[in-house]
Amino acid sequence: MSLRAPDISTPPRGENPLDRTLAALADPHRRAVIDLLRERPRAAGELARVMGLTPPAMSRHLRTLRQVGLVDESHPVFDARVRIYSLKAGAMSDLMRWLEETERLWIEQLAAFEAHLEKAPRG
Repeated sequence: MSLRAPDISTPPRGENPLDRTLAALADPHRRAVIDLLRERPRAAGELARVMGLTPPAMSRHLRTLRQVGLVDESHPVFDARVRIYSLKAGAMSDLMRWLEETERLWIEQLAAFEAHLEKAPRG
């Protein structure tokens, strides 16, 4: 019997893409990476320095973001050892569709509840 904590650094592979995206974004460091990459593509080392993380820790976060399809990795022509990360176009489209649908359902439910309250006798 193992007493080790479960590894939550990488979302489970068997889940659907939305679950994997949400699991990856549940970590505040990974959300901060996304915020930094919204400004411009950055090297892995720069991301680690800006965020105050060790290169191995940053590498684990970037690998998770890459595996779930949120970021792309490239190498500049001048140095193949350098890894540049950027946001992947359309990577959050499934998440956006789910949020829009969920918001629509909430609005419908709240409108139905409001209509019910207006019909209920007051007393």
